[in-house]
Amino acid sequence: MTSLRLQAMQRIFGAIVALCSLVSLPPLLIALALDETSKVAFIDSFLLTSLAGLFLWWPVRHVQYELRLRDGFLITSTIWVLASFVSAIPFTLADPYLSYTDAVFESVSGLTTTGGTVISGLDDLPRSVLFYRQSLNYLGGIGIVILAVAVLPMLKIGGMQLFRAESNGPQKDNKLTPRIAETARALAAVYVGLSLLCALAYRVGGMSLFDAICHAMSTTATGGFSTHDASFGYWNSPLIEGIAVVFMLLGGINFGMHWYAWRRATVSHYQSDAELFAYLMIALAATGLLFFSLWWGDAFGSPGESLRHAAFQAVSSLTTTGFVTTGYSEWPGMAPLLLLLLGFVGGCAGSTSGGMKVARLQMVVRQGLREIKQLVHPKGQFVVKVGGRRVSESVVISVAGFCTFYLLSYLAMSLLLTAAGVDLVTALSAVAACLNNGGVGLGGVAIHFADLNDFSVWVCSFAMILGRLEVFTLLVLLTPQFWNE
Repeated sequence: MTSLRLQAMQRIFGAIVALCSLVSLPPLLIALALDETSKVAFIDSFLLTSLAGLFLWWPVRHVQYELRLRDGFLITSTIWVLASFVSAIPFTLADPYLSYTDAVFESVSGLTTTGGTVISGLDDLPRSVLFYRQSLNYLGGIGIVILAVAVLPMLKIGGMQLFRAESNGPQKDNKLTPRIAETARALAAVYVGLSLLCALAYRVGGMSLFDAICHAMSTTATGGFSTHDASFGYWNSPLIEGIAVVFMLLGGINFGMHWYAWRRATVSHYQSDAELFAYLMIALAATGLLFFSLWWGDAFGSPGESLRHAAFQAVSSLTTTGFVTTGYSEWPGMAPLLLLLLGFVGGCAGSTSGGMKVARLQMVVRQGLREIKQLVHPKGQFVVKVGGRRVSESVVISVAGFCTFYLLSYLAMSLLLTAAGVDLVTALSAVAACLNNGGVGLGGVAIHFADLNDFSVWVCSFAMILGRLEVFTLLVLLTPQFWNE
């Protein structure tokens, strides 16, 4: 790797680290306004992070180099790791005074919109710390790299390469606007607009202003962080839960569709989208199955209560948000396993959701059906179609490869956790919750991840970043071919 390329990367890393320091300012203002002891931690965190960013950026601030796609993968992965490391600092300096291992897990969980936590006693934490956690969810929802391209166009670092490496879903080359910075800003505008609507709805529904803002940030990001240990069970309000269901569903839809609806003042394109239809059908089917399981197992007092909890939890798990109303690990029958498996499906491509994405699973299922037809009619010519349009063979092969490596990664990390002494149920569900960016598991991680040993916590942190970057962006760095010039 040339010296000029390394300097260009250093310039980007410095700018991103400095950008991450700004996340400490809003909670610092809250801490100062409420005279919380955490203000010292946020001051120290801001100074350390901003100076570190300046130290990296200043010597190479004039370097100009057009990056390649290969560089985009390395930069994107490194940025997520760096951002997670520096964002962990406030958790070690302020209440709850986490170890650095746990602090990194908490920051990774926030930035990757996973929503898993190692913290108990959220209700007693300073409001500034709670707001900081929600801010990490919010920043991670739109993506650190996309946000950087949107607000720091002066970087001139080959934005398209970074955007392609960061973007979710199988349709990474689709642009909403001709210029990549404009595309990023369009996505950010939709993201902020939905967040404001969500906060207003929560406030009208009965949340305090602070809780409304905080939960709007994590709902739109499908992040799952809450300001209360009981999550949405704290309010026990069907209205608030209904609002959450609506905005979680919206957060799980391709943001490009939301942008188009806003720009063209039309919703007709929603009706013709095959992925969106499948996404809503999966949500409806999961709700029905959960309702039947809860009603049959007499988990709640009435069919209405069973439907209420089934709908909320189905949408929360499918969109990989991770909010809960009750401890669903104790639900009867197939309910816990179904909710865990929903995380593997995830939301639509181009959304803030995790998982493998509905579009990919559509293609895999269609490919499987094609193979069955081919066995029956060996000389027949069959194609994979989604939404009435043919999918190219290269895309089908790419999706099949993605799903294979996704599941292999899941199995490998589950084995690592069992080797570290974690029981089978906890290991399988912990890795699923982290890799799918879902946040909630079964067994020992049904409530929090605090009981895992340090090695397992690091594995789960890696799993969250791997899932957020959709496997290939990170795994490509482990191949010898990547480093061969």
